[in-house]
Amino acid sequence: MGKIVYLDCFSGASGDMFLGALLDAGLPIDNLRTALGSLALDKNGWSIGAERVDRAGIAATKFRLHETGNVKSSSGRPSTSSLPHNHHHDSSHSRSHSHHSLKEINSLIDCSAISDEAKARAVRLFHRLSEVEAAIHQMPVEKVHLHEVGALDSIIDIVGVVHGFEWLNAETIVASPLNVGSGMVSCAHGDFPVPAPATAQLLENAPIYSSGVQGELVTPTGALLVTEFASSFGPLPDMCVKQIGYGAGDRNHKGTPNVLRLMIGDSTVDISMQRVVVMECEIDDMNPELFGVLMDRLYDGGALDVFYVPVQMKKNRPGTLVTVIAPPNRREVLSDIVFRESTTIGLRFTEMTRECLDRSTTIVETRVGAVRVKVAKRGGQIVNVAPEFEDCVRLATNGGLPVKEVQALAHKAYLERASSD
Repeated sequence: MGKIVYLDCFSGASGDMFLGALLDAGLPIDNLRTALGSLALDKNGWSIGAERVDRAGIAATKFRLHETGNVKSSSGRPSTSSLPHNHHHDSSHSRSHSHHSLKEINSLIDCSAISDEAKARAVRLFHRLSEVEAAIHQMPVEKVHLHEVGALDSIIDIVGVVHGFEWLNAETIVASPLNVGSGMVSCAHGDFPVPAPATAQLLENAPIYSSGVQGELVTPTGALLVTEFASSFGPLPDMCVKQIGYGAGDRNHKGTPNVLRLMIGDSTVDISMQRVVVMECEIDDMNPELFGVLMDRLYDGGALDVFYVPVQMKKNRPGTLVTVIAPPNRREVLSDIVFRESTTIGLRFTEMTRECLDRSTTIVETRVGAVRVKVAKRGGQIVNVAPEFEDCVRLATNGGLPVKEVQALAHKAYLERASSD
């Protein structure tokens, strides 16, 4: 039974909707202020706040960043502009701030008080966004000034959400398909169809749809955050809901609550049952030396298991069946590795369920030294005990013994200790 969070994006997603939902679900606003550090200090001309609002009959929390009147523009003069961001969203903040380069954003993140791990994640998110913008506008990453998230309020959104999810400490995060809206959106480079170019690229491989609502329902910030934190997409998972948070957008649509809903609870699925993706291809024209490199790259990319089987292929050629087992959210990364590191021109995959035994490791003492022992249980009953092979090889080499003798000593030591407990 693990903690699970469901992101219900039936009315899209944006950074401030995420923060509103997290606050509505229990994240203390003082905790958020402390984590943001100097990013949200009054002396910088801004303060954060939250209020309860109504969205089509649903009570929700609206996160707000308030201007205190001390903000200065990039020219050093007090800011008097109230123009909206270049990317509109029904739930976006309606303020204007100077945009920042990636280097400047990294410095701002470093001024926050979030954990080092959260800082690294926030930096990685902005780097990912800058790469998307650079690809769209055909310019070097270091010259990109992020129109949507280069403003202070959106930097606060992303840094705050990274901290908020660290505070939630969920084992699994699942997202619904995203309602992106419809129509046109005004961006820095003109009017574009919804979803805007950056949003569309960030949502690659994520399920999206439009309910017909006019307007941009998913901002680049929202797309960035959903695809970063969600390990999978689909319907509401099997769970026992403990808490629900509603994060409000700015506008109040008739008939449809403009909110992002976070459903938090415990999974009711046996954690021994896991969804995996199985990827396969046959290769008959590759230098055998490259198979070792391919396997190493796949494990580095998050594969759970990789194995090769000799097969006889068309034209009576001997070949190799490559099988990769991995978490479903690693499929795209591992597919890229297979195509980059091998000579295959096709790859098939399917999702299935696997059952895994509960596993733990203990250490036993033998007359030749300590050996780690892996213990596997099902339903609380021990079904397998296996001494760590590397430990047995090391002790056998040092003592001039057969490896199988050290294995037997370790197995006997474990059974003797278990019988005395």
